[in-house]
Amino acid sequence: MTTDQITEDPDDIVDARGATCPGPLMDLIGELRAVETGTIVALLSDNENSTTEVQEWTDQADNEVTALVDKGGYYRIHVKKL
Repeated sequence: MTTDQITEDPDDIVDARGATCPGPLMDLIGELRAVETGTIVALLSDNENSTTEVQEWTDQADNEVTALVDKGGYYRIHVKKL
């Protein structure tokens, strides 16, 4: 699920702005492996590929994108660990 609004505060933030792909996704995966089920992690990325890569990975890994917002210059993607 993706939305253009953020309805929940994240438990943690991964700031991957300035990183090239697949860096932002790898940073997100590393953080999600370290947190408990139910945790929401926000990924900040200025790489447009992150929007599709994160969605594809969460579908395969059985996690959930709860928000995807274009903040004008970077994307804020919330992922909930299921």
